[in-house]
Amino acid sequence: MFIDKIQIYVKAGDGGNGAISFRREKYVAKGGPDGGDGGRGGNIVFRIDEGSNTLLAFRYKRKFIAGNGGNGKGAKFHGATAEDLVIMVPRGTLIKDANTGRIIKDLSDDNDFICCKGGRGGWGNKHFATPTRQVPNFAKNGTKGEEKEIILELKMLADVGIIGYPSVGKSSILARISSAKPKIADYHFTTLSPNLGVVSTGGESGFVAADIPGLIEGAADGAGLGHAFLRHIDRCRLLWHVVDISCFEGRDPIEDIIKINTELEKYSPELATRKQIVVANKTDALDPELVDIKAFESYVAQNGWELLYVSAATGEGLDKLIQRSAELLAELPPMIIYDAEYEPEDAYVGGGKDTTITYEDGVYIVEGDWLFNLMGQINFSDNESLNYFQRILYRSGIFAELEKRGCKDGDTVSIYDFEFDFVK
Repeated sequence: MFIDKIQIYVKAGDGGNGAISFRREKYVAKGGPDGGDGGRGGNIVFRIDEGSNTLLAFRYKRKFIAGNGGNGKGAKFHGATAEDLVIMVPRGTLIKDANTGRIIKDLSDDNDFICCKGGRGGWGNKHFATPTRQVPNFAKNGTKGEEKEIILELKMLADVGIIGYPSVGKSSILARISSAKPKIADYHFTTLSPNLGVVSTGGESGFVAADIPGLIEGAADGAGLGHAFLRHIDRCRLLWHVVDISCFEGRDPIEDIIKINTELEKYSPELATRKQIVVANKTDALDPELVDIKAFESYVAQNGWELLYVSAATGEGLDKLIQRSAELLAELPPMIIYDAEYEPEDAYVGGGKDTTITYEDGVYIVEGDWLFNLMGQINFSDNESLNYFQRILYRSGIFAELEKRGCKDGDTVSIYDFEFDFVK
């Protein structure tokens, strides 16, 4: 089974709590605090699996939770750092925020991606000893690990997309020019999933071609199998539009081209303008009485497409197809890599739902679990980090709520260990 889109839940591990402990040794009457720090929670890490081209592994497992950091102990022993939870996905997988649909990451390079950061370990009480507070009977709890509902969407990485009606010979061509082994049979919808093949152009150069199955009239609206696989053409820089020039099944190659291109345009107007080579296959079975070659060639020329005749059965014309494709790919723009559309602060918009604001001794005290987690990510000595923090407070509605509570310019606001003067 081929699965190329699925929604999962991921959560990084919570940080361990700091320990409250005091040194107790023989002949040491008043040992100081020695509580160790909590360990960091495990990250959620996505890594590319080169041997996979489907999201089938996520069919029955939709929840991924990393381990929590260990709690601190006495004698300044720190809690253990939890191992990262590594999730393997095929190259070309998009990670999207399930709530907004925005792209978080395009997993097309070789670098691991930390999707959710583990919570920081809390400080043990040894950090809170001062000349005036020599017996701190408190410690910090660890912060919560990040969590997200995300969508994994596979968009295959291929330079060339092979499109066309079922049984026109797409899989046969791919099998002939690469080491790919797609299923080939004399009936429609033989191919039930996209197949990738590496095509050599001589030496160390080459390109990747993808056989896109099941395109028929109405594919963009859900007909046939093509609706499920149209997304895999998105990245292709060049399209091979394969038609059956033998007309053995009574199909009109011109009508087929029109219908398939209509589906491409309905799915994506930009995709319909992508560079195409019309590949007239099955020349070995060509009967001039069944097809008007001149009318066919005239139609292709009028639309500005290149035309190449091939036979997947005999291999005729395939070398020319490969060579011409390599020449075009050298001129075409690079493969599409999607930019991230999701900003981390988006996760905090509306996060003020669990926020509490109290007024004590002339200070507005703001608290909330999401704020506690956020504080662990802010470097308060860095202006850029402070600006990021300010944007989140504004977008989450905290500033507006403070105004409603009567907070005025110059009033003191406290968010855990951070205090500032309110400025409207």
